[in-house]
Amino acid sequence: MKKEIICNSVGGVGCGLKRVLDLIGGKWKILILCAMDKYGTIRYGELRRVIAGITNTMLAQSLRELETDGLIRRTVYDGRPVRVDYDLTDKTEVLIPILLELQAWGEQNIQGPKQ
Repeated sequence: MKKEIICNSVGGVGCGLKRVLDLIGGKWKILILCAMDKYGTIRYGELRRVIAGITNTMLAQSLRELETDGLIRRTVYDGRPVRVDYDLTDKTEVLIPILLELQAWGEQNIQGPKQ
């Protein structure tokens, strides 16, 4: 039986894994997606409160990148003050089960901090 190769051109142009890491890599993007999956449509201030340790700069930058990459949707409502909601796109809803698998693997294989 032939072993399936994750990526023929490891890190190269055709590497799908590298493309995924380019989209959701880094310290905050997966946590933002997890928060949005848990709470559904959410506003900036709520995200800031539920993601421990994220700065305003990192949250704003990550949200812009996630929106540009089509992983989240930003909806602006007229009014005073202007209201902005964020939610997951259909493309990201398909990604959530994969993130849950990564979470389960981490819980089973990586020891957490000592209490």
